[in-house]
Amino acid sequence: MAKIVEVDVVVVGGGPVGVTALALLGRAGLSAVGVEREIQAWPTARAVHFDGEIFRTLQSLGVAERFAKATLPMASMHIENEAGEVLISVPTGQLGAQGWHDDLTFHQPEIECLLHEVVEELPGVELRRGMTVLSVRNVGEGVEVAVQNADGEESLIRARWAIAADGARSQSRKALNIETEKIGEDAQWLVADGILEDSPGLSSDMIFLGHHSRPALWIRLPGKRVRMEFMLMPGDDPEEITTPAGLERLSRGVLPAGKFTADRLATYTFRGRISQRWRAGNIFLAGDAAHQAPPLFGQGLCAGMRDVANLVWKLDAVKRGAADDSLLDTYESERLPHARFWVEQAANAAGFLQTTDAEVAKQRDAFIRANPAASAPVAPPLGPGLHEGEIDSRAGHLATQPILADGVRLDDMVGSRFLVATTPEIYSAVPAVLRSQLEDNDFVVVLFDPAKVGRILEAAGAKVVVVRPDRYILGLGDTPEALERIAASIPKVGHDVPANL
Repeated sequence: MAKIVEVDVVVVGGGPVGVTALALLGRAGLSAVGVEREIQAWPTARAVHFDGEIFRTLQSLGVAERFAKATLPMASMHIENEAGEVLISVPTGQLGAQGWHDDLTFHQPEIECLLHEVVEELPGVELRRGMTVLSVRNVGEGVEVAVQNADGEESLIRARWAIAADGARSQSRKALNIETEKIGEDAQWLVADGILEDSPGLSSDMIFLGHHSRPALWIRLPGKRVRMEFMLMPGDDPEEITTPAGLERLSRGVLPAGKFTADRLATYTFRGRISQRWRAGNIFLAGDAAHQAPPLFGQGLCAGMRDVANLVWKLDAVKRGAADDSLLDTYESERLPHARFWVEQAANAAGFLQTTDAEVAKQRDAFIRANPAASAPVAPPLGPGLHEGEIDSRAGHLATQPILADGVRLDDMVGSRFLVATTPEIYSAVPAVLRSQLEDNDFVVVLFDPAKVGRILEAAGAKVVVVRPDRYILGLGDTPEALERIAASIPKVGHDVPANL
């Protein structure tokens, strides 16, 4: 008889999205098992970019400083054309509204190692490697995942929920008969990762090389690491282009033979895909299983980490009995439109930058010069869900994270809880029973000290801002009545909280 394991959540896939999910589940106090087919972590880089929002997620795990030492804040990014003309330049080295640098690069194996360390430090969660998933299915009010280890021994994991973060070729998605929608045109590219010694590389940390003779991408990584990507062209010799001389030719001398040592040379497809459903019963798709984007804005891994940051606190609220199962439907409704935005933006940018027609490239260059903002899209709000975006367009967006006078980032005070930020005058004017309910709720932090929340209120343009555990704005207002209205949407999490909250 197969061994049976029972946990709150089973995570299918042990890549960075799956391991982040395990870490978030462990921090929330849920029990979870992750299963991954590969015995060892992937040894080479794939994703290379985080943004400030993702660093807030890492911060919630208490390990952001560890990760900061393994990343390189990007100082500049630009787009250039065939002639080497800079069409648009974007400074990126400053601290952003999230309390971290807006753009950072990294070497993925180092990041994955740090994520594994976090999981190993947390009680109640573990990642089991060398496990082949035989089936994933909904059973009654839960799920069952049948797995087999490297010795052929089978076991059954029973859980209330499953997070399928098993990649672009997700077997879980296929087993659930979930189709994907194609966005944009696919294109084959060569990626070269490695060490560049005694050679300057290119000036900016990231450059989109809009060369109609061969589109390419340059990224500077921590230490001496760099990445270049090249669109494959008709007539390319697959063996020649991966030689040191071939890379020197493709890179126009940026990766000189004898000075660049590649540790990864791979052909892959720039593709845009969105899964048509992200939830089937108690199974939720996340990461590349749910969406894939060309890497033009570096949002692939970021989007996957947003997925699990959105989902895990909701699983926690339902597990505690603070919310009913319908809250979990807001995962897809909120995240799918947000992810679609970035897939479409990346697919459109890929179409722009991948052109090999000189006349089309000329028209593109003219458009970018005239419309520079179009090359730097602004992050969208969440789709419809647990926020007041339908009545106030400021809701559903990320809240600002202030860095306080003593250097403490506000999230470190709030933790993975709801934040009620307001003024002393408004807070004192709400009914005493509501103040008691909020202060007795261990899923809520109330702050009205201007030194702590003044920047949040100013940035939002409101006197009341309620922020969710995933740092998105639940609702805003300017009156005690607005605070009462928004507070009614906070899940009733905590001990001895009156039922009418």
